[in-house]
Amino acid sequence: MSGTRITDQQVRLYMNKRKHHSQELAAAKAGISVRSARRIERDATLPSQKPRRSWRTRPDPFVDVWDSEVVPLLRNVPHLMGITVLRKLQEDHPDRYPDSMRRTLERRISQWRALEGPSQEIFFPQEHQPGVRGLSDFTDMSKLCVTIGGAPFKHLLYHFVLAFSRWEYACMVDGGESFEALATGLQNALWQAGGCPREHRTDSLSAAFKNLSEKDDFTARYKALLDHYEMQGTRNNRGLAHENGSVESSHRYLKDAVDQALMLRGHRDFVDRAAYDEFIREQVMRRNRRNAAAFRIERQQLQDLPDYRTTDFVEEEAPVTRCSTFTVRGILYSAPSRLIGHRLKVRVYGDRLDCYLSGVLVHSTARGSRANDNRYALDYRHFIGSLKRKPQAFKGLAFRDALFPREAYRRTWEQLDARLSQREACKTMVGLLELAGLQGVEAILAAQLDALLDAGELPDLKALREQYAPREASCPEVVVQMPPVAVYDALLEEMAA
Repeated sequence: MSGTRITDQQVRLYMNKRKHHSQELAAAKAGISVRSARRIERDATLPSQKPRRSWRTRPDPFVDVWDSEVVPLLRNVPHLMGITVLRKLQEDHPDRYPDSMRRTLERRISQWRALEGPSQEIFFPQEHQPGVRGLSDFTDMSKLCVTIGGAPFKHLLYHFVLAFSRWEYACMVDGGESFEALATGLQNALWQAGGCPREHRTDSLSAAFKNLSEKDDFTARYKALLDHYEMQGTRNNRGLAHENGSVESSHRYLKDAVDQALMLRGHRDFVDRAAYDEFIREQVMRRNRRNAAAFRIERQQLQDLPDYRTTDFVEEEAPVTRCSTFTVRGILYSAPSRLIGHRLKVRVYGDRLDCYLSGVLVHSTARGSRANDNRYALDYRHFIGSLKRKPQAFKGLAFRDALFPREAYRRTWEQLDARLSQREACKTMVGLLELAGLQGVEAILAAQLDALLDAGELPDLKALREQYAPREASCPEVVVQMPPVAVYDALLEEMAA
């Protein structure tokens, strides 16, 4: 067969079949042509015993330009692709080098690189010892297109892997690669594993290393974290992610496993973040069960945990303005109006902010994200009481768009503002927000608003209030019949007898 080399096995099969069959039939059973069968019978030498052909069967189409044009290009830019070189030759020599010559050129370039090209980087496989190394890294999960309550959810995963056993831990990070996220994820992983490796390895995380310094110095917070768990900190060379191959390869496999589980699930939407976090935990536990035997070995070699966890937060101060807001790390948060004028001690965690006043926890909120230039993390419930007294302030409010809890409320405001007077539009919108927040019907009301808008109707605030008003529970009438006193005298007489 043209283009296919005959193997030793085919020759032996043909010779065996030839003993009992005709030449044509034996050749067909061996998967060779009749012409090749005749050649085999003339020379029974096996293909592996024959010298390989070293001459060309047709003229080299690149002989005129190889040394003068192609080789200088490859020497100046060693990583040029064959298709790029072919396009350059087609521009310099029109109608001479068609696209059909691409494979020929790529083979010649590959041969040249093997004989005269630059040296390539060598990868050295490592033999990991149990209990020695743990690796941390963050990976982007945006390509999985997960949604929370129907809204796109862009997030990262913190990922920890023990190099020997491949045991891993992962948790959701709604924000950047901050020290708080690293400290929280690492400590969760260590306490779940039940011990500490002797070395902790990361890439050039700004949360762990002073990357602007010429020296590979740790940040003070990261060094304190390592000292608390008696681990030695290391990192790979900058820009060489493959040196953290134990965790980098696990990123891909974990994301593939999550993606496949989402396909089996049938949809990628979750009710809330807790449900999605539980889904991730189940996928990680399923993967860890396959490595249970190796982990039992490594668990015995891990260092003992300290008596307590260390801090996984950063403390900052933030005054609450008269707008009932405070700013932390460039993000505007809301607070209850009773805190206006006070200066809060804010503990910034990877997923939340805890606000203290005189040592007492007075407010806690989810940590905001700067994704898509979002500068607000406001809770509309904090403003409802004041907006009821001054509803027309809603129209020109600087952070008005950040108060809408769902897309349906934003669409409703656009229609109210376009079709009603300013007074009526603001009063209706504030009433809808009050109904959503105070009656706990935010999601149900959003679905009803969407249906009304799709039908071209505006919401009737009075009717909605009556619909979602709390129902007065009717108390049952209990009638207690008092027994006569003589009954108790009879009981006493029976007990005395």
